[in-house]
Amino acid sequence: METAGPGVSRHAIQSGRNILDAVLVRPESAAAQASVLICHGIGETVELWHDVQQQLAASGVASLVFDYSGYGRSGGFFTASQSEKDAVAAFHCLDGLTGPLPVALFGMSLGSGIAAAIMGKVPMHRLVLCGAFTSLRKGAVSVGIPQAFEFGVPAIWDTEDALRTCSVPVLIVHSEKDRLFPVSMAEQLAASCASQCELVIVPNVSHSDPFYHPQLSYWGSIIARFLVRDEA
Repeated sequence: METAGPGVSRHAIQSGRNILDAVLVRPESAAAQASVLICHGIGETVELWHDVQQQLAASGVASLVFDYSGYGRSGGFFTASQSEKDAVAAFHCLDGLTGPLPVALFGMSLGSGIAAAIMGKVPMHRLVLCGAFTSLRKGAVSVGIPQAFEFGVPAIWDTEDALRTCSVPVLIVHSEKDRLFPVSMAEQLAASCASQCELVIVPNVSHSDPFYHPQLSYWGSIIARFLVRDEA
């Protein structure tokens, strides 16, 4: 898939000893009104997010999507701790590229756990979680690991717990037909959030539809929140 064109630039980001591959897409005809870092899901690469980035740019939002260590063209190996370091490095890169715009943090599926985990490590403007799980352990059970083996899954990316100390506005968007993580997980996350939180359930959409087939019916509410600078 193409990741080139007007407003598109490729970047190499230093993350410890690793170099990460990242793509920035800016609006073509006017200055960006908002900036967002995208933490993508498992098995994905930056190329899969190009259509989403184009849709964001058409609405005035600049976005950077990066590949974790060991993904795509990024060097090194994927681990939970390294992926969090990667997200922090990518955040600071985007902040330098689009400042003084405040940077929002977006996490999809696996990326929702990573995004929530770095909340206290970066000066994010707001947090958006899509297709999120309550914790990696609960998510693993939801996708088919027998509950008896739940405690064999690392006790990391407990997003429900992380949101209990969240201090920035949060938007949780979940697909009604998500077959990986049920809508009840999104409801639990919203209920646990200590800060201002909105929950949007999008009908007739599956877990992967938002990035494979991006539509404004899904992305419209997300874009609207990115464009809000300050909370009343």
